[in-house]
Amino acid sequence: MGRFRLPIIKIPVVAPPSGDLLYTGSESKNIRVWKNQKEFSGFKSSSGLVKAIIIAGDRIISGHQDGKIRIWRASRKDPSQHKRIGTMPTFKAKIKSSFRTSIKHVDAISCLSLSEDKSLLYSGSWDKTFKVWRVSDSKCLESVKAHDDAVNSIIAAFDGQVFTGSADGSVKVWKRQIQGKGTKHFLSQTLLKQESAVTSLAVDPSSTFLYCGSSDGLVNFWERDKILSHGGVLRGHKLAVLCLATAGNLALSGSADTNICVWRREGGAHILLSVLIGHGGPVKCLAVEEEKERIWAAAIDNIWCTAAA
Repeated sequence: MGRFRLPIIKIPVVAPPSGDLLYTGSESKNIRVWKNQKEFSGFKSSSGLVKAIIIAGDRIISGHQDGKIRIWRASRKDPSQHKRIGTMPTFKAKIKSSFRTSIKHVDAISCLSLSEDKSLLYSGSWDKTFKVWRVSDSKCLESVKAHDDAVNSIIAAFDGQVFTGSADGSVKVWKRQIQGKGTKHFLSQTLLKQESAVTSLAVDPSSTFLYCGSSDGLVNFWERDKILSHGGVLRGHKLAVLCLATAGNLALSGSADTNICVWRREGGAHILLSVLIGHGGPVKCLAVEEEKERIWAAAIDNIWCTAAA
């Protein structure tokens, strides 16, 4: 496996590559843009540390410590220049909602996910809720009190289902229904309830497996074809699993033990294919560039590594 490093400041979040660009968020409110393993450009939020980034077409959507979602777009004339084109909730929406339940998260936004058709954006927060936003006009359609503690991960996936993982140790399944111009989410089932916090969720590209990482160092998984029955547990880390990613028949887990485990799925079984080492600190986030067979990993040791998948 080839490997190289990029020196940068502390990075808590990375977005999967968009075209030939990679976006990273930092504790200094900056979003940096990388091209060919070199810093290409960057832009900065006026407030709120960057906690999550997701790419939606030509828009970069970021979730922040201040509970806001910001929308950015690169200039067509100069792709190195990015401009903020919107905020969720909008100022107008906040004024209208001032006399009812707030449509703004009251704590940090920890995670973002897009529905399969890219029309809905989901945001999870330390305020124990997730919210549903219509991408076309940035309108908040619904706010759901989902957990008894922080929502650490959210995945909008197959069959109109949404998966949430929380510091309360649970993984929940929510069923989406379209009601008029809005949405309504109903709790369908609870897949997991444990003492250890759930830190991350991931669904494989074929939408047949759901993976869950937790602070006890384990990765649980469930199989869609078996009505989300529990498929087993992957044991490869000594400390908390902090992030997950999938590519083809591979599942990857990054951990506080500084390692990345690469698992290969064969039917319903998983084989530990490789353990990637090299970071000097906890691996906080992973992204996979399938076409170029690259794994991007960010850790708090200020070092980036990539390797051929």
